[in-house]
Amino acid sequence: MTLLPRIALSLLLALGLALGLTQAARAFDTRATAAYVVDVGTGTVLLAKNADQPLPPASMSKLMTLYVTFEAIRDGRLSMTETLPVSAHAARYGGSTLFLQAGERVSVEDLLRGIIVLSGNDACVVLAESLSPDGTEAGFARFMTRRAQNMGMTNSAFTNSNGWPAPGHRMSMRDLGLLARKLIEDFPEFYPMFAEEEFLFDEKESQNRYNRNPLLGLGIGADGLKTGHTAEAGYGLVGSAVQNGRRVIFVISGLASAEARAEEAEAIVNWAFRQFAEQQVVRGGVELARAKVWMGDATTVGLEAAEDVRTLMPAMSAGPLKAEVVYTGPIEAPVKQGDKLAELVFAPEGLPETRIPLVASASVARGGFSARLQTVTGLLLGRLQKGPAPEAAPADPAAEGAS
Repeated sequence: MTLLPRIALSLLLALGLALGLTQAARAFDTRATAAYVVDVGTGTVLLAKNADQPLPPASMSKLMTLYVTFEAIRDGRLSMTETLPVSAHAARYGGSTLFLQAGERVSVEDLLRGIIVLSGNDACVVLAESLSPDGTEAGFARFMTRRAQNMGMTNSAFTNSNGWPAPGHRMSMRDLGLLARKLIEDFPEFYPMFAEEEFLFDEKESQNRYNRNPLLGLGIGADGLKTGHTAEAGYGLVGSAVQNGRRVIFVISGLASAEARAEEAEAIVNWAFRQFAEQQVVRGGVELARAKVWMGDATTVGLEAAEDVRTLMPAMSAGPLKAEVVYTGPIEAPVKQGDKLAELVFAPEGLPETRIPLVASASVARGGFSARLQTVTGLLLGRLQKGPAPEAAPADPAAEGAS
């Protein structure tokens, strides 16, 4: 005889004390053809416009060359003081360059700054040829593509080291945002170079010394990362800024001019910090609801978050936030303290849905004979009053998810 009904249960809560929130934040209507904005601390995506479309990344793809180079330095395969030879292939590149000459040697440190600050196409090729499995830029590009795929950048493919226009050289805005975060978090020892506003490599080219990032020096917390421009890609920027300990990464592409890029980037930074604020929404260890237990020595168990939870909210408070505690129950005993049993689900207007795991606040042992008899008797009486319930296998009461 099957007795245990599987029921998807939800409990509406108005968490006014913990979640003091919220009218919708104004959506940002960007002029960029593609854009991606994420709050790093909470992982909240604030803006995604054509974010997964592979597009020509121009010089923004140099960030991948930098990442692979940083890995080589960290692993001891390359050193900052080592000098590398400039090939004729590297010296032939035009566009933004360090004006390197074939046959000269340049230190890794100068090459890195030449890429980060001056966007040197030739500097990228020198590093690429030195790290390539076959000594060629094309071989390095193939390696970069495989490395990017392994890092989760599934909409990225490279045919060169510097973003020079070429068929098949593509990155999505979300991939560039992921790469920016990896650079910041994996290489904190190198990341300060992205905030350098000038680097004089050659006295004869003294005008070629200034960082193209239009946000550096504006006092809005910008500290990286890379601009890009080609006729095909338009003007783009992978940027990051920190205010009051909160970091935002943003990627834009397809702007019509350098001026439009600068205006759009600054507007996005101001919007991301002024319209949203990080708040503690749940305190760990505080019971939020109780779930029914089947065949236990207690009929219910408390549900709580395992730790404090902070998330991003619209900055203007307008009353309590409604949240749902969702679980499939009743939950079959035994239950161990800390078992994940449910989720707290809420979606502030203008932001994506947030789902927070809830765990058992205490253990519930399987009940003895009297507890089981009482449970079965109660269920049979309920069926006699309400009619037959859907059958379900008692061996797996939580097999179905709640939504």
